[in-house]
Amino acid sequence: MNTKKEINAIKERNARVEADKAWEVSLTRKIVIAILTYLVIVLFFLVANLPNPFVNAIVPTAGFAISTLSLPFFKNFWIKRIYRK
Repeated sequence: MNTKKEINAIKERNARVEADKAWEVSLTRKIVIAILTYLVIVLFFLVANLPNPFVNAIVPTAGFAISTLSLPFFKNFWIKRIYRK
């Protein structure tokens, strides 16, 4: 009976790990991060009293979003070309 509990615990852990991995690469996560980034930058621009904070916050947010979208490409390149064991 103890072995069955251990197997079930491992299966539950694996399900959690798979869900975490799926979240890490999900489009939803990237969109949420982009929205939060935009809001933080807008807030900073408002506090700093910079002109057009809602429009000007788009540029750094877009840069951040592009950088996160390009990471899988660079990761694969790194694994294939540099990390090779």
